[in-house]
Amino acid sequence: MNAITVKNLSKQFGKQFAVNDVSLTLKEGEIFGFLGPNGAGKTSTIKLLNGMLTPTSGVMSIFGLDPTEKPEKIHEIAGVLTEHAGMYNQLTGLENLLFYGAIFGMEKSACEKRALELLEKLSLTDAKDKKLDAYSTGMRQRLSLARALIHSPKLLFLDEPTSGLDPESAQTVNQLIKGLAREQGTTVFLCTHQLRYAEELCTSYGLIDKGVMFASGTLDELRAQVFSGYRLTVKADVLPIGINFELKAEGVYEMEVDTERDIARVVEGIVRAGGSVFHVSTERLALEEIYFALTGRNNEGGFSNDE
Repeated sequence: MNAITVKNLSKQFGKQFAVNDVSLTLKEGEIFGFLGPNGAGKTSTIKLLNGMLTPTSGVMSIFGLDPTEKPEKIHEIAGVLTEHAGMYNQLTGLENLLFYGAIFGMEKSACEKRALELLEKLSLTDAKDKKLDAYSTGMRQRLSLARALIHSPKLLFLDEPTSGLDPESAQTVNQLIKGLAREQGTTVFLCTHQLRYAEELCTSYGLIDKGVMFASGTLDELRAQVFSGYRLTVKADVLPIGINFELKAEGVYEMEVDTERDIARVVEGIVRAGGSVFHVSTERLALEEIYFALTGRNNEGGFSNDE
């Protein structure tokens, strides 16, 4: 069974479409990166998938359930972390988790065991008995993630989960997210502006702007829409005639090749021409480069920041 199935989903406010004819399918255990500027439609899509908004048109299914018809069932199996998650300052970290666990119908003993486990994983054990108003921004963010995970959801919606975290804490959160997907089959729907972060974490992506998801797929599938080959950098004292290149520095050449075999042919050509090869390196288009290439095609006038 697919975790999420969306077909021709639209949400219109007046004359404006917040979400416009979006279709996507996510398998169980995927980490899906939903990428786009402010006002692109990311938050509206999440609200639709959680039954907080009613679609203007289209069909949605979360593990076979329609969020419009059974939003309470979706909330039982989904966890949500927004960028500014609300909790209770007068309660301690542990008390906050116990409170939200009770809302999900968890037994107190099972809830406390789960809460302590999450606090340890997120390096918050020492702060479990401190009131939330004594927490730093990063500690609040980690506790918000623990709150979203308290009932062991099958589906996790995350909005900038590493916002405000130091590098060590961000790494802890990333490892936890990867572990949930890999070991427990949790499906993760991640909204972020951090493209390098998304590339490290996600297994598939959707690019959305002005409510339209105009590209989706794995990194390789997105890359194929721009350039699927390699950027080859060579340092040599001779370069064979007939190769298109860009001179980056004295004796340093950069060129595009389609396959790994082409890399070997370039090196072989240098040697056959009597030259010496001092350096060879390759790289493929990163998500950030792909993103801006595709968004540039979709909207030559630039992003909209309208909500």
